[in-house]
Amino acid sequence: MGELVVGLDVGTNKICTIVGEVRPDDIFVVGVGIEPSAGMKKGVVNDMSALTAAISASVHKAEKSSGYDISRAFVSVAGSHIASMNSRGVTGITGPRGVNEADMERAMESARAIAIPHNREVLHIVPRSYSLDGQDSVRSPLGMHGFRLEVEAHIITASTTSVANLEKSVQDAGVYVDRFILNPLAAGDAVLTEQEREMGVVLVDIGGGTTDLAIFIEGTVWHTAVIPVGGDLVTSDITYWMPVPFEVAEAVKLQHGHALAKAVDPLEKFVVEPFGTGMPTEARRADLAMVIEARIEEIFEMVQKEIKRSGYDGLLRAGAVITGGGAQLAGVSEVATRVLDFPVRLARPERLTGMADALRYPAFSTSVGLLRLGLEMDSIVEYHSDNGNGLPTDKIGGILGGLVRWLLPDEDV
Repeated sequence: MGELVVGLDVGTNKICTIVGEVRPDDIFVVGVGIEPSAGMKKGVVNDMSALTAAISASVHKAEKSSGYDISRAFVSVAGSHIASMNSRGVTGITGPRGVNEADMERAMESARAIAIPHNREVLHIVPRSYSLDGQDSVRSPLGMHGFRLEVEAHIITASTTSVANLEKSVQDAGVYVDRFILNPLAAGDAVLTEQEREMGVVLVDIGGGTTDLAIFIEGTVWHTAVIPVGGDLVTSDITYWMPVPFEVAEAVKLQHGHALAKAVDPLEKFVVEPFGTGMPTEARRADLAMVIEARIEEIFEMVQKEIKRSGYDGLLRAGAVITGGGAQLAGVSEVATRVLDFPVRLARPERLTGMADALRYPAFSTSVGLLRLGLEMDSIVEYHSDNGNGLPTDKIGGILGGLVRWLLPDEDV
């Protein structure tokens, strides 16, 4: 067996630890640990001790099922504190043999030389496209002749405090953070096809506390965003519609919920035990569907607004791919198609072997994507000494044009 990789998906509703071997045609899963989350709200830590305990439980389950001692992992990150921007970098070509990796590195360094508030840090720099002596849309300039190289890069930043709190929670559970990876980038790596990436697609990952977006065009990411609402808001609406505990409302949503009211039999009923009375009462499933549909529709209206704000709404020929736990609810795809007004596909992780039965659902797209994407990051960057805060510092070198999709810059940006 080859090198094992560990992904740790720390979500608002669940924590999933996966141990697997990334192979060219599939991911061979050797261990899984799934645990209800605690201490997280909308992707941000709000109780460090509770989160550490939940992470420890998830990691222990993965260790027990895999027989592998987990000491480090690629960790997911999301939350409303995530922000993104685009930047351009310029450099001159120095070598007589055309553009080399050092030239591309200098161009990326120039692109990341932007003013960032002291309380924020850069998570990823993604090269979108290059320009060589005015020739635009160069996918890989390596080896090409010219005098002036420009790169357009997508820069993703996060709150330093939020990242530090998540990092400490993971490390207190005995796991070293190899690197943080933004949720929609990991989910996109797990569920998008190369054709969708090329033609233009928006990945919508509906989690418990947040809905994460990533727009891919011409093979790379052009825009990312995190909307601070998710499936938990639907559950909260149900607790207002019927006086039941949040856990009961979540069970009602999963067992009887539908996001399209007209698709439900108006005479169909189910039994639930509300607060106070102690006596089971009947509720109409169509009424429940009306509550759910209104909120799901609002979430996709927010998604549509973010897509329009990006300015790339006219370039998404492949439409939208939706995934995440919130996308598993019946009728969500139909509502998304109606609101977004373009093709929508519900996606789940594919090409999984081994102990993968529990992972073949949209809720685990980010969890699975962490493995391959994290390994790809490791293959294109070179670790060197720690920068003093416990996280590995990456050298932006060996940038191979179109082969490079995600880069993690030095932490002292």
